[in-house]
Amino acid sequence: MLTERRREKIELVLKHKQPDLTVVLENIHDPHNVSAILRSCDAVGVQEVQLLYTIEAFPDIGKKSSASAKKWVERRKHRTIHECYKYLREHGFTIFATRIADNAELLYELDLTQKIALVFGNENRGVSDEAANNADGIFQIPMLGMIQSLNVSAACAVTLFEALRQRRSYGHYDSPKLSEGELQNKIKEWSEK
Repeated sequence: MLTERRREKIELVLKHKQPDLTVVLENIHDPHNVSAILRSCDAVGVQEVQLLYTIEAFPDIGKKSSASAKKWVERRKHRTIHECYKYLREHGFTIFATRIADNAELLYELDLTQKIALVFGNENRGVSDEAANNADGIFQIPMLGMIQSLNVSAACAVTLFEALRQRRSYGHYDSPKLSEGELQNKIKEWSEK
């Protein structure tokens, strides 16, 4: 039975959803990393994550390891970069891929208030050349230590919480981005989970 408190929580979370912010996971093979990323996505209001698997198998995301985040974040599978990017562009997203490069924009210089898709790559190989070269831009997290990169789930969390910071300051969380019909449908759907 759905309590009033639970319904209020569901409604509040859905009112903060950011359908104009998505994450693309390219061939990330460790299900624990995928689960950690889903938790970060849930925390900042990402509605849908793009699973782009061209080499690796789609990960088996366990209910326990994701603390049920997979229940609250939709996932869309893609088999090719072309298919994924076509879908994103048809839905108005600008695509930025992570890449350590001289011409990469720094994370804190990116406008994360726009309709944006953020691409994160495989733990060992990073974002593929094809995914980076076909993106609208590339970015990197500024780092001052000897190590040049973070774990992919940490990098995604840092990036998403910068998006949250920017979006909060621009009022993106002040009113629902879902239509009233979408909101009511989601409340009903989530109430049954």
